[in-house]
Amino acid sequence: MYQLQVENMSCGHCVNAVTKAVQSVDPQAQVQIELEQKSVKVGTDKSLEAISAAIVEAGYPVTSAA
Repeated sequence: MYQLQVENMSCGHCVNAVTKAVQSVDPQAQVQIELEQKSVKVGTDKSLEAISAAIVEAGYPVTSAA
């Protein structure tokens, strides 16, 4: 499971946009988002780089990922 810090998320729309971005790379990915912590946890077998790139492309900067 990957843990990412993602900026600019503030509402339900943001949660949906980030979730859709992740699931565009892996439709089976499990996504858990905590808005207050700006935390996104992703359960997937796809690469961290691909997941991060999809989130950034959706307009949400990834400030750290592990």
